[in-house]
Amino acid sequence: MFEEFENNDDRLVYTVTQISNEIKLILEDSYPAVWIQGEISNFKLYNSGHMYFSVKDANAQIKAVMFQNVNVGLKFALHDGMKVLVYGRVSSYPKSGDYQIIVNHMEQYGKGELYEAYEQLKKKLELEGLFDESVKKMIPDVVNRIGIVTSQDGAALHDILKVIDSLNTDVEVLIYPVRVQGKKSEKEISQAIKFLNAHYKNLDVLLVGRGGGSIEDLWSFNAESVARAIFDSEIPVVSCVGHETDFTIADFVADMRAPTPSAAAEMVLRKRSDIKIRLENLQDSLNSAINLLLNDRTEKLDRLMSSRALLKPHLIYEDKISYVDEMDARLLNNIRRLYGTKSEKLKDVMHKLDIVSPLSVLKRGFSVCFDSDNKIVKNSKIVNVGDNIRIKLALGSLNAEVKSYD
Repeated sequence: MFEEFENNDDRLVYTVTQISNEIKLILEDSYPAVWIQGEISNFKLYNSGHMYFSVKDANAQIKAVMFQNVNVGLKFALHDGMKVLVYGRVSSYPKSGDYQIIVNHMEQYGKGELYEAYEQLKKKLELEGLFDESVKKMIPDVVNRIGIVTSQDGAALHDILKVIDSLNTDVEVLIYPVRVQGKKSEKEISQAIKFLNAHYKNLDVLLVGRGGGSIEDLWSFNAESVARAIFDSEIPVVSCVGHETDFTIADFVADMRAPTPSAAAEMVLRKRSDIKIRLENLQDSLNSAINLLLNDRTEKLDRLMSSRALLKPHLIYEDKISYVDEMDARLLNNIRRLYGTKSEKLKDVMHKLDIVSPLSVLKRGFSVCFDSDNKIVKNSKIVNVGDNIRIKLALGSLNAEVKSYD
């Protein structure tokens, strides 16, 4: 049959554009107005105001677009996981070959199953105290060793390493590669955190995360096992799932939350980088101060080396010798003058003493009488007849015996 078709000269050949346009017409004619129930996923709001997302259930999904002129009347904000009823027409986008539903009306059907599971687990863990600020560990100001739990092939790891390189830090990095989405990812992430705590306790911080994605892609970070592994970690954990607006359970449990993996690296290493820069600045300032001091001392030493005292020290010696000789002569004159003055005063005092001296009285013919105890006899009645006495004269003395007294 294929060969028969091949040999048919009346073949109808379409271009890709022609067949795409015909498929578009068939879809639009077949499903001009349909209601579809499902859960929103991969929601994106563009600057133009147009909304792009997928409507999914457990087994399939269909792309959808809701243009700005239609969605401006929505009474509620859309987000991943929301259950909705959408009304519109099925069409296709020829450039990509995808079919989609052009949404003209939307109603909130109820919260999606994933969102409900998220809220239930969040409430449970919050009641248990896993989110309390009081139990969160401080991230060290100076981080030297980082553990990274993420996909080895993902953009998250590349972004983290790029930031580390840009900050020019010599930090040690330990990478534990895991799957970050899919059925086995939850177990791998929790096991990685436990393993690093058991075997690499010297790590300063753990960065746990991945790049952005839909709520389904990020669901591993809403898993209870991952949340409890983060809570039980003795190493401080920074969650860095690449979704700046929404929070995962891991974000609430972690000791610090970063909006993106690159932001996480920036947050934990910025203080270290700042301290390093400050130390380098201080070192430069210290070197400048030392150089300035050395230059100043060098100039002073040069001045001293060229001074008269070092170049012609004998001149100073000669001057000092002359000065000493002059002082010696002046001192000798002062001593002589002082000696003469003191000698005259001494003579005057000696003369005055000589005048009042008992010896002067004796020279005039008087004498002094002493008893046997060598005491001056002032009264004749204190001696007895027969007592020996001594009479002091101006020249010499006499020993006598008392014969009588009046």
